[in-house]
Amino acid sequence: MAIMITDECINCGACEPECPNNAIYEGGAEWSYSDGTTLKGMITTLDGDEKDAQEEHEPVDMDVYYIVTDKCTECVGFHDEPQCAAVCPVDCCVDDPDYRESEDELLAKKDFMHL
Repeated sequence: MAIMITDECINCGACEPECPNNAIYEGGAEWSYSDGTTLKGMITTLDGDEKDAQEEHEPVDMDVYYIVTDKCTECVGFHDEPQCAAVCPVDCCVDDPDYRESEDELLAKKDFMHL
């Protein structure tokens, strides 16, 4: 599963630099697949969708930091636990019940983003 940031976020920003996939963005910031990854040009996502890796996407949240589920691997392949949750002073980085992925799926996502 991916991690999500709840609306209890105090916008401290502690989580953002800890993410090895650059999946965490400040509220209102646009995101792209290429941010902090090796993805460039046209890509085929693990879901089979054709995307431009540099294309800017609408912010997931306008008010608080947010995590892009398509880029979150729960730090699998990098760390033993999600680093955003480990550093969050208000415990607002939690499991997202809407996105469930196995460890193998998370590793495949990591390998996809980091050649």
